[in-house]
Amino acid sequence: MAVLKKALITGITGFAGSHLAELLLREKVEVHGIQRWRSKSDNINHIRDKIVFHEADLLDAHSLYKVIDEVRPNYIFHLAAQSYVQSSWASPSNTLEVNIIGTVHLFEAMIKSKLEIPIQIACSSEEYGKVLKDELPISENNPLRPLSPYAVSKLAMDYLGYQYFESYGLKVIRTRGFNHTGPRRGDVFSESTFAKQIAEIEKGVHEPVVYVGNLDAVRDYTDVRDMVKAYYIAVEKCEPGEAYNIATGVGWKIKDVLNLLLSMSKVKIKIVPDKNRMRPSDVEVLIGDSSKFRKKTGWKPEIPFEKTMEDLLNYWREKV
Repeated sequence: MAVLKKALITGITGFAGSHLAELLLREKVEVHGIQRWRSKSDNINHIRDKIVFHEADLLDAHSLYKVIDEVRPNYIFHLAAQSYVQSSWASPSNTLEVNIIGTVHLFEAMIKSKLEIPIQIACSSEEYGKVLKDELPISENNPLRPLSPYAVSKLAMDYLGYQYFESYGLKVIRTRGFNHTGPRRGDVFSESTFAKQIAEIEKGVHEPVVYVGNLDAVRDYTDVRDMVKAYYIAVEKCEPGEAYNIATGVGWKIKDVLNLLLSMSKVKIKIVPDKNRMRPSDVEVLIGDSSKFRKKTGWKPEIPFEKTMEDLLNYWREKV
C-alpha cells in the first residue's frame, strides 16, 4: 500500500489554513496541524477528526522542533501569522514578533531536524506597498516599499526565507499572495465586513446601514480555494529560494466590490463612511503579475470573483 505523504500546516485554524487542509485531505495527504491551546477552531470543526493536531507556538522554538521531529513531514506550509493590516497599527511589536521571530524559530527547527523538504511561506502583496502607476501589474522584481507594520513584517519573513535558503540550503518557496477571499474570511477585511453587515441587515439584527472605510483602493482578488491550490502546486513544482506572485491580474475597486455584494441582496441599504475604518497610510493599487508562477506550474485561477462573493455572502447568511 502506498505511504501517504504528510503535510504540516502552521496556522491550520485560520482562513487559508482551513481551506488548505480541506484540499490536502481531498488529495489524500495526511494532514498535521500546529495549534496553540487557545486558538479558535471554528474554521476546521467540520474536518477536525481527519487532522492530527499538535500543540505548539511559533514563539516557543522548542515546541516547534518537537512537532517537526515527531511528524517528519514531506512538506511544511507556513501560514500562521498576525495577518491583519489594521491590527498591525494597533500592536506593531506583536505583529513583528509573531511574523518575524516566529518564522526564524520555524527555520531553526527545520535545520535542527535535518529534514530536506520544501517549505512554503505565505508572504504578501502588501510588501510592495507604494506602487507607482507605471509599475502595474506588479512583478516580483518590483521595489518593495511597505506601508504598514504588517507589510514590514512580511517583507522580513520573505527575506529570511531567501537568506536561510542561501545560508543553509533550506528549501523555502516564497509565495507572495495578493488578496484572497471567500467563505470563512475574517470580518476585519473589507469585503467580508460588507458581506457580514448585509447578512445582519437581512436578518434584522443590524440597522440598514453599511459602514465603510476607503472605497477607492484597488485590489486583485483570488478565491481562497484557488490560492491554496497554488500553495500546494508551489511545493511540488517551484524553485526553492525564489519568490512567486500569486494573483489574477484583475483589479477591483473596493466600491465595486461593495456594489456587487449589494446587488446580491434585496434590502435597502445606506452607505456611511466610518473614519475608524481608515488607515494612517493605505496602499492605493495592488494588481499582480503572476506569469512567473503560471509558467512554472500551469496554475490559473478558476473561480470567478462573482462566485467568490456569492459564497462569502452565503457563508455570513448562515453564520449570523
